[in-house]
Amino acid sequence: MLSRMKRTTCLLPLAASLLLACTGTGAQTLDAQRSAMRMAIDNAERGQFDAAATAGLRNHPLYGWLEYSALRRGIDTVDTAKALDFLKRYQGQAVADAFRAVWLPALARRQDWPTLLANWQPSSDPGLQCAELNARLATGKADAKWSSDAQALWRRSGKSLPDACDPVFAGLADRGGLTPAVRWERIDAAADAQQPGVMRAAARGLPTAELAQANDYAAFVDKPDARALKWPKTERSRRIVTDGLAKLARTDPDAAERQLPQYAQALGLDAAQQAQVRYQIALWTVASYLPDSARRLAAVPESAYDERLHEWRAREAMARGDWPSALAAIRAMPASQRGDSRWRWFEARLLEKTGKAAEAVSLYRAAAAEPTFHGFLAADKLRQPYALCPWNPGDGAQARAAVARDPALVRALELFRIDRAAWATREWADALSRFDDTQRRLAVEVASEGGWFDRAVFGLKGAQEMRLYALRFPLHHDDAIRREAARNALDPAWVAAEIRAESVFNPNARSPANAMGLMQVLPATGADVAKRIGLSGYGGAASLYDADTNIAIGSAYLRQLLDKYDGLPYVTIAAYNAGPTPTARWQSQRPGFDPDFWIETISYKETREYVARVLAFSVIYDWRLGGDALPLSDRMRGQRADTRKKFACPAG
Repeated sequence: MLSRMKRTTCLLPLAASLLLACTGTGAQTLDAQRSAMRMAIDNAERGQFDAAATAGLRNHPLYGWLEYSALRRGIDTVDTAKALDFLKRYQGQAVADAFRAVWLPALARRQDWPTLLANWQPSSDPGLQCAELNARLATGKADAKWSSDAQALWRRSGKSLPDACDPVFAGLADRGGLTPAVRWERIDAAADAQQPGVMRAAARGLPTAELAQANDYAAFVDKPDARALKWPKTERSRRIVTDGLAKLARTDPDAAERQLPQYAQALGLDAAQQAQVRYQIALWTVASYLPDSARRLAAVPESAYDERLHEWRAREAMARGDWPSALAAIRAMPASQRGDSRWRWFEARLLEKTGKAAEAVSLYRAAAAEPTFHGFLAADKLRQPYALCPWNPGDGAQARAAVARDPALVRALELFRIDRAAWATREWADALSRFDDTQRRLAVEVASEGGWFDRAVFGLKGAQEMRLYALRFPLHHDDAIRREAARNALDPAWVAAEIRAESVFNPNARSPANAMGLMQVLPATGADVAKRIGLSGYGGAASLYDADTNIAIGSAYLRQLLDKYDGLPYVTIAAYNAGPTPTARWQSQRPGFDPDFWIETISYKETREYVARVLAFSVIYDWRLGGDALPLSDRMRGQRADTRKKFACPAG
C-alpha cells in the first residue's frame, strides 16, 4: 500500500493543467488516476472544484463522490435542479444516499418543504425524521397519521432529541397530542435514562401542580434531595427515587448506600427496586476494587445478577486471593457464561488452588479445544498441541472475479485507498446488502488483497468463517516487522500481533486520541522515541503514517516498556494500552499474582481484553510466520522455551 510518505508528485502541484496531465484519458488504470482523484476531491472540499479541469476523471468510478464533495461544500445554496439531477444520475448508489442525508437538512433550514417531501426517504435519523414531520406540518399535512408519527418519536426514548424536533412537538401540543399522560410517558423514560434535562423539557405544558411535581422529580434524578421523603407513595415516585439513587451510585456509591434505606422505608420501594440500586452500588464499588466490594456484592440478590456482575464477583474474589469465593462465583454463573473458555480455565485453576486438581482436568480439556487466550493456556497445562482448524473454502477464481467487479465494491476499495474510510464503508455496506454469504466472504478476500484488512474483522461471521485465519490475521510489512523485532530483541509475532490489535494493518489509522499509524503511536511518544533511537529522516507526526517509520518507533517503544517492566510482556502490553499510571496501580494492588489472575483482575475492560487478545494473536502470528509457536505460558512471562508448540485440529 502507498503510505502518506510515498505518493506520486501529481498530488503536490495544484495547477489545473498539471491535474489534467496526471489524469489523462479514461483508458488509464485506477492506479494511474488515484492521485489525481484524491487531489480533485480535496480541492472540491476547499471550494475549488473545476469541472473542466477534471474532465479526464469523468469515467472514474469515484466521480460521483467528487461531485458530492463539490455540492456538499455549498449545500445551503445548491440549486434544486442540480441536486435532483445528481440524485437521478446516481440513483441506487451510496453517494446518492450520502447526498440526500446532507441535502434534506439544508432544505429544512431554508424551509423548502415541498422539495423536501418530494425527495424524502425513510430514515432512522431523528433529525431527518423531524425535518420530514416539520415539512408535513408546514404544508398542511398534519393529519391523524402525522400526530401518531410525532407521538411515536416523542415516546421513542428518554434521550435528548435534535433542536429540529422542537417545532414538531410544539405543533403536536397545539393539536392536543401532548396530553399530560403522554408527557408523563417521556418524563418516565427520561428518568430511566437518567436525563433530568429531558424530564424538565417534557414537563413543560403540564398543569401547574403536576409541573411542580415533575420538576421536583427531575431535581431528584439530578441530585437526590430529602424532599423526596415526603412525596406521595405512588409507583411513579418509587420509580423516580430508584432511578435517582441508581444514578447517584455511579459517582458516589457510599452516599447511595446511606440513603437507600430511608427512601425505601418512606416510599415503600419493593425488593426489585432496592435490588436495582444495590446493583449499581456494587458495580461502581467493585469496578475499582474498593474495600466494601465483597459486602456490597453480597447485598445484591441473586435474582438481580447479570453476566456483568457475575464476572465482577469472580474478579473481586480473585483480587483478594479468596479462591473458594472466586470458585463459587464462577459456579453461580449461567451455564452459557460458565461454558466460555475463559471461565472454564479459571474454574479449573481455582479447583487446583483449592486442592481439587483431579476435577480440573475435564475443564482444561474443554477450554483447550478453543483457539483463544485461555484455550491456549489450557493446552499448555495439558501439554498438548494448540487447537487450530483452518478452513479453506476453495471457491473458484471466476466467482471471486465476479464479486470484485461489483461497482460498489470497486468504489469502496478506491475510497479506502484515498483515505476516505467513512465513504468507503458506505459503499461496502451497499455492496454487502446485495451479496449472499459466499459473495460476502469473497468480498472480504477482495478487500484484503487490496490492503483493506479490517473487512475481515467486520465482515466475517459465524464459527466457520472465524477459521479463515489468513484473512483474519494478515501478514503485511513483514520485512519491516522482522527487521525491527530483531533490532529490538522482540518476537516478530508479538510486533505483528500489536499491529493487528491496534490498526488491523492500516498504516493510515488514526484514533480519537490522535494515536497514529500501524502501531497507533502518539505524536509525543513518536518524537521522543525517534530522538532516543536516532531515527534519521523523522519529520514529525506525519512520519507516523509511513509504515517503516511507525514499526521502527512502535517496536522501539515496546522494547523500552519491556525493559521498564522487568521483561514481562503481559505487563508491558497493559502499559502499551493503558499507560504507566494505571499499570503501576495494578502492580501495587496485586504484587506477585500469577499472570493469568493479574490480567483478569485489571480494572479496565478495554485493557483486560486487550492484553489477552494481543497474547492470543501472538500465538497465531507465530504459527503464521513459522508453523509452530512459543508456548503462551512462557511467552507472557518473557521466557524462551526449548520446545515450541505444534498445532492440530481436534477430532470433531
